[in-house]
Amino acid sequence: MTSTRGIMIHDDIILISLQHHTRAHAHDKKEKVKLMKDTNINEKILKGRKIGGLVLFLYIILTCASIAGIIYSGINATNDNPDPLWMFIVSIVFICIGWFPLCGLKVLKPNEALVLTLFGKYIGTLKGDGFFWVNPFCTAFNPAAGTHLGQSGDVSQKGSSILVAAAAASTGTSATTTAEMVSRKISLKVMTLSNSKQKVNDVLGNPVEIAVAVMWKVNDTAKAVFNVDNFKEYLSLQCDTAVRNVVKVYPYDVTDNVDTTGDGEADDGSLRGSTEVVANRIKEEIQSKVSDAGLEIVDARITYLAYAPEIAAAMLQRQQASAIVDARKLIVDGAVGMVEMALERLSEKNTVELDEERKAAMVSNLLVVLCGNKEAQPVVNSGSLY
Repeated sequence: MTSTRGIMIHDDIILISLQHHTRAHAHDKKEKVKLMKDTNINEKILKGRKIGGLVLFLYIILTCASIAGIIYSGINATNDNPDPLWMFIVSIVFICIGWFPLCGLKVLKPNEALVLTLFGKYIGTLKGDGFFWVNPFCTAFNPAAGTHLGQSGDVSQKGSSILVAAAAASTGTSATTTAEMVSRKISLKVMTLSNSKQKVNDVLGNPVEIAVAVMWKVNDTAKAVFNVDNFKEYLSLQCDTAVRNVVKVYPYDVTDNVDTTGDGEADDGSLRGSTEVVANRIKEEIQSKVSDAGLEIVDARITYLAYAPEIAAAMLQRQQASAIVDARKLIVDGAVGMVEMALERLSEKNTVELDEERKAAMVSNLLVVLCGNKEAQPVVNSGSLY
């Protein structure tokens, strides 16, 4: 009986521990799902906010009314006290703080976006051209605003001075603050990133210099701003990494016994001969890395490809030697064909009868003439061949 009870107690302990482990595992799974939901921010488009013109018009009307109220109260003042007093107080208060709603005015051009946060919380993105009004406490957020890479321009900085001055005059803020607000816009246009040349070893270990131009655009503004620290620097780094990963699979020129596709069979892929294929692989490699950053790779093209300077001269000599060998081979093949044709024609027409020794001499002379680098000098033999 004692042993039976001990076995039952042991089984109960095992069952309780399994239940506790299962509950803990389910709790951890729920926490991971919750954490993924919290960190995965999707873009939310703000609609119905194109009322900037109406807000500006109301501000002008109310400002004029406040000025009129101050003047009216001053004209009807009695004993140096404005009359009516409430009108004077309301007008003064509006003149002092009535400009604050103008901080919510936003102007966007085509293919521009503005990511807005309210006290640190993402509330949405303004897209499309127009004159918008949002909560004046909202702030635009773009961590990549001050990053300038070797690429086509984002939102123009120098050309927007007139827009900055006009926006500063209408909002009552400083030109510096307004310029920062303008620079926080995110361009949705297709832009071109052209990083500097990289020195990469190909599949044979030869150092190669290569440069790639990548056409890209922002597809999801929320992911671009919140999922990575700086989406421009992130894209630049991923481009360099993708180029290095793809180039190391290919030889510079077509080489025997090299597999570039990964199917286990040798092919004729090369950096110089398969430019389109290499560019597409680089594009796919970059796209797989930047999808979480809300970026779309439109196209990728190789803009520069050459051997590194330290081996360029040796590789040039190698190419020249290969070309000379191919040319000599073609010349010899042609010369042999011409000699064969000459002997056959002489035999068919019985023009002259040649024994084997004379045929050998004729073949030798013809090959020297046809394969020589210089013009042959004729020699007249007035005697016998023997």
